[in-house]
Amino acid sequence: MESGEHPLKKGATLLRPARAVGIAGYGAYVPRYRLPGREIARVWTGGTGGSPVREKAVPGLDEDVVTMSIEAARNALARAGIDPQQLRAVWVGSESHPYAVKPTSTIVAESIGAVPNVQAADWEFACKAGSEAIQASIGLVGSSMADYALAIGMDTAQGRPGDALEYTAAAGGAAYILGPAESALAVINATYSFVTDTPDFWRREGEMYPSHGDRFTGEPAYFKHVLSAGKTLMDALGKTAKDYDYVILHQPNVKFPQRAAGMLGFSPEQYKPGLLSGEIGNTYSGSSLIGLAATLDIARPGDRILMVSYGSGAGSDAFDITVTERITAAVPKAPTVRDYISRRTEIDYALYARFRGKIRLE
Repeated sequence: MESGEHPLKKGATLLRPARAVGIAGYGAYVPRYRLPGREIARVWTGGTGGSPVREKAVPGLDEDVVTMSIEAARNALARAGIDPQQLRAVWVGSESHPYAVKPTSTIVAESIGAVPNVQAADWEFACKAGSEAIQASIGLVGSSMADYALAIGMDTAQGRPGDALEYTAAAGGAAYILGPAESALAVINATYSFVTDTPDFWRREGEMYPSHGDRFTGEPAYFKHVLSAGKTLMDALGKTAKDYDYVILHQPNVKFPQRAAGMLGFSPEQYKPGLLSGEIGNTYSGSSLIGLAATLDIARPGDRILMVSYGSGAGSDAFDITVTERITAAVPKAPTVRDYISRRTEIDYALYARFRGKIRLE
């Protein structure tokens, strides 16, 4: 899609609940281990070449989507100040669930004390599985079927050894508790989704590593969907980039979200607070969600935020969000994204290969 070309979809309809819904609590989690890009280059290219991703977050031997989701959920509960028993849904979006047959969501729900009177389910849509779960939570709360629902976007580092993806494929994510707008720290004004079948990235059942179609990755996949979703939402609300304080876009790398933000009319000051891929890599289902968490960490009452996720396959979810005065008291109740980023232990490629099971012994 060329700059400035953002066709309004015929029959495009914003998603708005009957009851106003907002973010009651949020929490992030990033593993402490970091693999520098220079270390990957040392192993595979003799140290030549470079990567805009300085380092990426890697889970330890005892970490997976379940354990990281539990940590993020506990942080979200702390900020929401509610009893886990008030949750009526626990939904976990990921493309690296640890079990092929056994839900991540039930383990998370059990661990945070939300069982047994709760609905639990796992979500998949590549990197937008987390935002997809948020949209479903908005529907559940907005219809008054529930007062609170928990949506999580979390992934572990995936990437074939030696593939370009290995520089960016990272681990981490965030959890969001959706609840009534009157008690929320940020209100979700509207959301919109744009989806097509685009073969840019996939992993078949039983395969250990994902594959990607390079020529589809940029223009027909990421840019078409992110720009279309973001522009359609803004147009429908009568907004432009100048009406927002912050914008968060999915972060497969450093360049794509910067370019897309500029094409939508946003300045670096608006997107830099939530642009974390250069520091922790692409956290897949948690990418835009952890960017939103980092932005909420510093947001002030009245700030308006545009968030657009992206999932390979392909689709984007766009959200228009307004921060309320409750944000001030909520942020100190749990670690911020920056707290997790500053807590780091550098590892080499050999330890990374061991942690991620890249050394096959059978």
